[in-house]
Amino acid sequence: MMKFFLLLATVAAPAAAFTTGFSPSRTAQQKFQPLYAEAAADGVANGTDKKKIIILGGDGFCGWPTSLYLSDQGHEVVIVDNLSRRNIDTELGCDSLTPIQSPDVRVQAWKEVSGKEMKFVNLDVAKEYDLLVQLIKDEQPDSIVHFAEQRAAPYSMKTSKTKRYTVDNNVSGSNNLCCAVIDSEVDAHIVHLGTMGVYGYGTSGGEIPEGYIDVILPGGREANILHPAYPGSVYHATKCLDALLFQFYQKNDQIRVTDLHQGIVWGTNTPQTIKDERLVNRFDYDGDYGTVLNRFLMQGAMGVPLTVYGTGGQTRGFIHITDTARCIEIAINNPPTTGERVEIFNQIAETRRVRDVAALVAEQTGVDVNLLPNPRQEAAENELDVSNRKFCSLGLDPITLDVALFDEVTEVVNKYKHRCDPTKILPASFWNKKRAEECASLDPSSVKINA
Repeated sequence: MMKFFLLLATVAAPAAAFTTGFSPSRTAQQKFQPLYAEAAADGVANGTDKKKIIILGGDGFCGWPTSLYLSDQGHEVVIVDNLSRRNIDTELGCDSLTPIQSPDVRVQAWKEVSGKEMKFVNLDVAKEYDLLVQLIKDEQPDSIVHFAEQRAAPYSMKTSKTKRYTVDNNVSGSNNLCCAVIDSEVDAHIVHLGTMGVYGYGTSGGEIPEGYIDVILPGGREANILHPAYPGSVYHATKCLDALLFQFYQKNDQIRVTDLHQGIVWGTNTPQTIKDERLVNRFDYDGDYGTVLNRFLMQGAMGVPLTVYGTGGQTRGFIHITDTARCIEIAINNPPTTGERVEIFNQIAETRRVRDVAALVAEQTGVDVNLLPNPRQEAAENELDVSNRKFCSLGLDPITLDVALFDEVTEVVNKYKHRCDPTKILPASFWNKKRAEECASLDPSSVKINA
């Protein structure tokens, strides 16, 4: 089994400062409480220079809480987003379970509760290149965090249209960012949110290193190369292409890049988002955008049998949303120097088998587990052994899967369960025709919520 080590979530405000909006359960609050004392030792409060940070995709599931966290740490934050994820909500006919506010309302609410200002810029990174270059010239950022990509593997496999959109948006956006940093002549450090899926999820037979792997070439020559890519969807393929673009532009133009290969994110709120209900993070529960543990927690809270695909033997890496934000700050504070190769971190807290995660949630909620035909083209069973030694060297600990934090998610679900459309719970995207045929018996209208 893998050895666990990663991120200690920290917050800048004591629990007593939390105002209106979400209140974590007592057990969840106890889980976060030891972290409050650590805040003074982090970021700007510990003497780390205040930075100006542009966050591309700062309105999204990972981007929004990261923006708040970095602002809370004293950094100057500029959020850039074209609101495409909100448009996809309209396309799919499925809103966030939580009622997320407009960017303007969110930014104003943050100013009211924290006294800190954040800018919001509506800009399409993949299409509005000249505006992106000018923004970088005007803002002169120290770092640019790149979340601005279509993030769902199922959506990327839904139709030929969504496949093409995912490639056009993700790859063009990453290429534009690299070019814009070069053309703006601003030495900004790019921090990119990648995915563990670039490595693939077949049985590796050994530990997956952090980005680079030692190999022996013909003639006995030793080399350390970028780990071979083995994507499992169009979305994952775009992250592999991103990685190659970063390798090229670093070698050719000496740009500074950190690529974070992240596991599956769970949780919804953070110590910043619960300060006011207008700051709530989005919560996706549908078959396209809902991450597996969040889907299970939502289903359990609503009395819906858990939707496990295939045997549930898929082993995946997991990370709490609070640790995502903390990891971004770690990357920002530890940039590669000019000329150094692309820095790569494996950003996960632990690995779990999907059926074991389902068993945890089922035990807590009392719902059944349903094994459904798998809509994905993937191995039915796999092992996953992952190195996280770079984060271990920073002396940080992860938030791991914990029933107390499950309670916090469950509270959010119970508060907004009236917003759930049960017809969106079952998978609606299939990797190929064979998978679609095997899933043909799934009836979205058969899902009933237990009031």
